[in-house]
Amino acid sequence: MLHKDRVKELEVRSARLQGYISSSEKQQQLYKRTLMVVVISQIFGGAGLAAGITVGALLAQQMLGTDAFAGLPSGLFTLGSAGAALIVGRLSQRFGRRSGLAAGFLAGGIGAIGVVISALANSILLLFISLLIYGAGSATNLQARYAGTDLVNSTQRAKAISMAMVSTTFGAVAGPNLVDVMGEFAISMGIPALAGPFILAAAAYILAGLVLLILLLPDPFIVAKAISDAQRTTSNSLLEENSNLLSINRRGIFAGASVMVLTQFVMTAIMTMTPIHMGHHGHGLNEVGLVIGFHIGAMFLPSLVTGFLVDKIGRAVMAIASAITLLASGILAAMGPADSIVVLITALALLGLGWNFGLISGTAILVDATPPSTRAKTQGSVDVLIALSGALGGGLSGMVVAHSSYATLSIAGAVLSLLLIPFVFWAGINHSKV
Repeated sequence: MLHKDRVKELEVRSARLQGYISSSEKQQQLYKRTLMVVVISQIFGGAGLAAGITVGALLAQQMLGTDAFAGLPSGLFTLGSAGAALIVGRLSQRFGRRSGLAAGFLAGGIGAIGVVISALANSILLLFISLLIYGAGSATNLQARYAGTDLVNSTQRAKAISMAMVSTTFGAVAGPNLVDVMGEFAISMGIPALAGPFILAAAAYILAGLVLLILLLPDPFIVAKAISDAQRTTSNSLLEENSNLLSINRRGIFAGASVMVLTQFVMTAIMTMTPIHMGHHGHGLNEVGLVIGFHIGAMFLPSLVTGFLVDKIGRAVMAIASAITLLASGILAAMGPADSIVVLITALALLGLGWNFGLISGTAILVDATPPSTRAKTQGSVDVLIALSGALGGGLSGMVVAHSSYATLSIAGAVLSLLLIPFVFWAGINHSKV
């Protein structure tokens, strides 16, 4: 009886997939529905992401009693996001975006709850373990950008990526500006104030996961794989016609990964130590929240325009624009007066914008270079490298500042960002398509 039910279920599923394979109109409808669901989940996901960025370093500084390891929270949750990126990518490849993304967000929510408990118990070990798990939400927040690309062609991919990313802005900007409110809420419950934003993060990540789990049906990645398989088996001529979709461009994968890894390293290193730098120059939590809010807004809000530019003027041009913007950010952060909130907002906004240019152009290059048969797995593997570079940048940043200065860190990041330019020219990425 169970076997017959399973066979019937598979037959129904196959019939549904066939409907999408044979109808471009249904594919377009599913694409729009997928974007709507991803947008809703990303609003919550952005709020969850903001907690660790805004107060993670300050919480570690308070619990450890030293600045030297204040970069560890960023390093730990980005290290945790590396492992989560691999798992989410593998789950998505095997079971679809719905399963992979929902699992990642729910794990991030559990990690945020662990951070709150660690602050309450004053347990450094539990804090570090919880931050690793919390990183799953960060990895998933980034991987959600791929969901919008499954059912579009190369001329629309960057715009699809940007639609998924821009929705993160609403939660990500609101999160840092709720630091004081959540701190007061935490105190009213007998929890340390700096753990308050992680209460918000826990609720936000869990809601994001539930939205995807309940609403992301049919799964866009499963439909995209079915369409690709149908194209592959229809005829030899059709296979030749679509050979660019079915082959792996290894140089493109390397180029896309390099752009995203380098921008993540520079952005994370400078961003991680900015709250500590501001604290040393008399800025309060409200001002820290304002600066980080502008930074996160610049990371995501320009995405709609960035996606259009990446598709219109090319992946390479926007990757080079990323390098130039990061260079300007590092120089301004290093040379500007530390007591000027305007200078700090401008520097961190440029930092976020440079990251935005690099992530969207690099993601578009990567998606162009991979066929559906290996796409989610490859995306997950590349996101591991992105997360590891963030972990390294966050971990090293505290040590650089402790042994030198914030200015040294910022200048180093500015110079390092220029490596993007030779990478792009070496790979020969000079058109909108790889």
